[in-house]
Amino acid sequence: MSQLRAAAAAAAGGLRRSGGRAAPPARRSRKGASPRKAAAPAPAPPPARHLFSDPAEIEALRRDLLAWYDKCKRDLPWRTRAATEPDADRRAYAVWVSEIMLQQTQVATVIDYYNRWMQKWPTLQALAQASLEEVNELWAGLGYYSRGKRLQEAARKVVSELAGQMPRTAEDLQKLLPGVGQYTAGAIASISYGQATGVVDGNVIRVLCRLRCIGADSSSPAVIDWLWDMANALVDRSRPGDFNQALMELGATVCVPKAPLCGECPVKQHCRARLRVEKELAFASQKLFGKATPVPDVEDCGAGGCPLCPPAAEPWDSSLGVTNFPRKAAKKQPRVARTATCVLERRGCHGDHEYLIVQRPSSGLLAGLWEFPSLPLAQDLQEEKQKEALADHLQAWMGQPVVAGDLQLIGEVVHIFSHIHQTYVVYSLSLDRDVTLDPASSPSRWVTEEEFHASAVSTAMKKVLKACEKQRGKGSSPGQGSKRKRGAKAQGTGSTSPGTQLSLHAFLRPPTAP
Repeated sequence: MSQLRAAAAAAAGGLRRSGGRAAPPARRSRKGASPRKAAAPAPAPPPARHLFSDPAEIEALRRDLLAWYDKCKRDLPWRTRAATEPDADRRAYAVWVSEIMLQQTQVATVIDYYNRWMQKWPTLQALAQASLEEVNELWAGLGYYSRGKRLQEAARKVVSELAGQMPRTAEDLQKLLPGVGQYTAGAIASISYGQATGVVDGNVIRVLCRLRCIGADSSSPAVIDWLWDMANALVDRSRPGDFNQALMELGATVCVPKAPLCGECPVKQHCRARLRVEKELAFASQKLFGKATPVPDVEDCGAGGCPLCPPAAEPWDSSLGVTNFPRKAAKKQPRVARTATCVLERRGCHGDHEYLIVQRPSSGLLAGLWEFPSLPLAQDLQEEKQKEALADHLQAWMGQPVVAGDLQLIGEVVHIFSHIHQTYVVYSLSLDRDVTLDPASSPSRWVTEEEFHASAVSTAMKKVLKACEKQRGKGSSPGQGSKRKRGAKAQGTGSTSPGTQLSLHAFLRPPTAP
């Protein structure tokens, strides 16, 4: 056992010398104070089986992973720019934009947004000169809207305080640019400048946890620190940017959360989770022929209290295979919220429907975006009370009486934010006269449907408008450019199908003479 700990300590030392974050110093008691009990000893480093301590294995893993990446990598616009842009600042900016957009967002969704962004603002200077309204309009629908705002704030700082030059190291990127954390800084520095620094995102966490059977809570600070040490030890010194992208690409396309393609994995011979699966298969085969021998417990590294092993209460589940890893603490349930939203509409000068939208505050959730007039609701508030509260809100805002009974309930629209389960209780109100809006209220404007979709509105508000249009019958009216469901028949002007609600126009239309 002493030899194992000595080897583990040597391996851990090698990891830290390679550029990983040092462990925090042991806490010492105050001078002159007599502690009530002895200070707890510093935690022992993980056993070597959880680490990459063999230089030959590290070299083989780098070689195998990069060969696979060169052959199988996806053709993505930010990769093309990073590989072809000769100017270091433009190259770093292009990588930076992609990394911010890709946070919590799928690649397929980001591609179009990225192309439009780079076409409109190809440089830091161009982005710095844009208005927040323009940024929000282009970002609308991508989610996590504060990302775009922080990106522009940081771009303005680079232009005004750093003479337009991007910081050249991961450490300076993280220190000088607001909104740039350790992962984003590492990605920019390695891909744009060739700095030999690792990255740790969700894909990398999954790959490393499976490669080394790390079953402790992968979201805990202690485990994250060890994963950063591993990433910094593994990164290829000659091709750091490609290696980091290859590791993330592996997690995104092969070592996926469910049903991983282990047979196609270029580094499967280095994967200790797969080794466990193979040993179990061998044991099952031997048992079939009556030659079964005990399967070594690959997870049990032989060190009690190992900081990277799964807790004793959560042993290996043979039915899960390599997807036993990584393990995370139970996700916190999102907060439940209800909001009354009113779609105020009128007929424009050309006969088109126009909708009133107002701008949200410049801070907080969906900062600076546009929405229909809305009011947070207390839970379990009855419908009549909801309408009264919304009518009072609209009345104070418009400066003229609003009758609660005139508000038509459309229904409920549910939208899930990262931390909020939001239900919008949607009402509509048609105005047959102009209103004078209170100038002291939030900025507001009337927009057509086309202008609405071009504005900086959230996906949730687009759902609200869709629900309102569906109720009105616009979405199913022939001749409006909308699509009918396959097999649906167009209805005559003087008839409706059973159970179909009449639109307002159909209801007011005079009867057709027989």
